Amino acid sequence: MSRRRDIEATVRSFREIRDILNAMKNMALMEVHRLGRFLATQQRVVAAIEAAGSDFSSFYPELFPRNESWRDVYVLLGSERGFCGDFNELLLRALAEHKRRENVEVVVVGSKLYSKLPRDFRVAAFLEGASVVDEIENVLVRLMNTVSDTSGLAAPLRALRVTAFHHRSQGEGARVAILQPFQEPKKGQKSFAYPPRLYLDPAAFAKGLVEQYLFARLHELLYSSLMVENQVRVQHMDAAVQRLDRKSTELLRRRNMLRQEEITEEIEVIMLSAGSPPRIPASN
Repeated sequence: MSRRRDIEATVRSFREIRDILNAMKNMALMEVHRLGRFLATQQRVVAAIEAAGSDFSSFYPELFPRNESWRDVYVLLGSERGFCGDFNELLLRALAEHKRRENVEVVVVGSKLYSKLPRDFRVAAFLEGASVVDEIENVLVRLMNTVSDTSGLAAPLRALRVTAFHHRSQGEGARVAILQPFQEPKKGQKSFAYPPRLYLDPAAFAKGLVEQYLFARLHELLYSSLMVENQVRVQHMDAAVQRLDRKSTELLRRRNMLRQEEITEEIEVIMLSAGSPPRIPASN
């Protein structure tokens, strides 16, 4: 009896855990749908800035030199929450495989990823990541400020080169994107016959354009990273629910067997009691 009751209590616990996992999976699915809309819009913004920058750089290539002494900053876009499989481990593997330059500074986004880099001398700054899409704006502002502070305000912005380690789509693994925009195009490659008409000094415009591009590109990467994180979380939660269902089915089968054994024992006791001769009370 006690064994059967223990199994029933375990099954009830599994059902409660299953409800929690399903709720987490549904929340992650909602975030995936929301992020998909935001990401598509942000990708169009980045494409527009890249088109404008390509046109501008074709007429002012000297403002975007290739052979400059860059200040390299690595940005790792990890997860703030758990239950996302090997999401963070793939980023660390990509960082280990990437050819590091000397004096590189690493900015880690996401508490779960940061917990896997204890006392790492390469980490110059750590930021809490976004758990939902509504938190991305705040994370982006803090990330831009951190990158600027890390690279030094005295250095020109065009000397800053950001390398982002991120997830772009589920199943592709971690990717490495060097945010080094508007490099000198091929000779004679111009989309228009005349240079753009500017109200700013070309150097000031170039600096602002690079700032805007970096802001928009990191914005896009934060969206795609959080979307992949939630996609992996959905897959992880679904697999956990399936395992719980299999274990619950096995436990229910075991409970039914124990109940059958209990019924058999009860029948045997009844039959033995019915088959015994009646007891005659002793006479005085």
